[in-house]
Amino acid sequence: QVELVESGGGLVQAGDSLRLSCTASGRASDINAVGWFRQAPGKEREFVGSIDWSTGSTTLAASVKGRFTISRDNARNTVYLQMNSLKIEDTAVYYCGGLSGGQYVYRGQGTQVTVSS
Repeated sequence: QVELVESGGGLVQAGDSLRLSCTASGRASDINAVGWFRQAPGKEREFVGSIDWSTGSTTLAASVKGRFTISRDNARNTVYLQMNSLKIEDTAVYYCGGLSGGQYVYRGQGTQVTVSS
């Protein structure tokens, strides 16, 4: 079993930066990749990006490309989502997911990010 815990959310102003963390515990070796997702009130969950645990290769959604980056610290079993130039429309609950066997079978509890004008 793998547990994922997100942290780093908060209230910021438009244009500010924020860094989210996702730390894996338990059988972290079961995870092949970590993805970030977000869900705003009344909207469907949106894929933000992902990082391959072994290679560090990243994928980012078009809506955040150029503003967000994903990195990892293997020694800490932690993945980071660096969010720059935040916009009001980035407001959402952000979740990290652990990919295993081709599916995101693990998910954290989420962390709220609120961007104000």
